[in-house]
Amino acid sequence: MGVLLEGKDLRKSYRTGEVEVEVLKGIDFQIFQGEFIVVLGQSGSGKTTLLNIIGGMTRASTGELYYKGQPLHTIDEQQLTLYRRNEVGFVFQNYNLMPNLTSYENVKLAVEIAQNPLSVSDVLREVGLEAWSDHFPSQLSGGQQQRVAIARAIVKNPELLLCDEPTGALDIQTGIQVLISLQKLNRESHKTVMIITHNAEIAKMADRVFYLKDGLLDYVKVNERPLSPEEISW
Repeated sequence: MGVLLEGKDLRKSYRTGEVEVEVLKGIDFQIFQGEFIVVLGQSGSGKTTLLNIIGGMTRASTGELYYKGQPLHTIDEQQLTLYRRNEVGFVFQNYNLMPNLTSYENVKLAVEIAQNPLSVSDVLREVGLEAWSDHFPSQLSGGQQQRVAIARAIVKNPELLLCDEPTGALDIQTGIQVLISLQKLNRESHKTVMIITHNAEIAKMADRVFYLKDGLLDYVKVNERPLSPEEISW
């Protein structure tokens, strides 16, 4: 597997009034193509900030970030927008669906900005929502809405899927269905998946687990036998 992403001494600070808060304090990592990565850490450890930097939604204050060997830390805003649009899919805890659009239409929105999109119908079938393609978000369960959000992310055919607490608002059984969709995408389409969560059980699915603590990468654990979602519970 080749290196997809590499971070070198990534740091991020925010200024609040007179106070400067250092959220990331120098993080080094490599993520390989086709990996399933879970990032664990308590609230405030820097998980979401790291994900936002990797996804091109914000820039590190200092440090270097490379995607397929190309520097992301030196490119301009237009190039960064193209990176987000063409290479990265995002899944958030709160779905972010358009309430007045059907499942099909919500997913199709992403097709219109994508460089090499997949078929909307095929992707909805992949996440088990073919029969709900003409339903509006208000007619869907939380788990179904999250799977629409996953479909919207993967229809762009991104190399990298970034998920911020994708099961955080879901019960166990519904969360497992969402994780099944993500693991299937990783294993069958060989997409790189990165999930940030506070749920240590989900880490058992990962190829590797990044543990963040106080803005630092505390340690990395390799799972010799990643579990299927059906084998975990919380």
